[in-house]
Amino acid sequence: MTEPREDTATVVTVCDTCKRDGWQAGHGPTDGERLAALVEAAAANRTGVTVRRHGCLMGCAGACNVAIQAAGKIAYTLGRFDPTPEAAEGIVTYAALHADSDTGQVPFRTWPAAIKGHFVTRHPPLPKP
Repeated sequence: MTEPREDTATVVTVCDTCKRDGWQAGHGPTDGERLAALVEAAAANRTGVTVRRHGCLMGCAGACNVAIQAAGKIAYTLGRFDPTPEAAEGIVTYAALHADSDTGQVPFRTWPAAIKGHFVTRHPPLPKP
């Protein structure tokens, strides 16, 4: 797991308990664990992106799920991923674009193909205290 760093702007939280249809206990890691490992590897040399794992993001019907968040920015939940290197690279590329954005909004024309069609929710930033 990539540990949070002070200079990191965007955090990708990967649900490591996600199980897609057809997953069977005893047959290796969950689909979420597989996606988490791939996202961690894709983010290993990226600045501005931190990856963490969390058990259950409550999107079980659309596994595998991730949240993309940063202080003062719009946050997103994405799901329905296959645990593949292409999906992981798309997630990390989008997170880097999110990190580079002042608001968290990323122009559609710059979205990686691997994340299109995977957005589930958008959350406005919390108000400043």
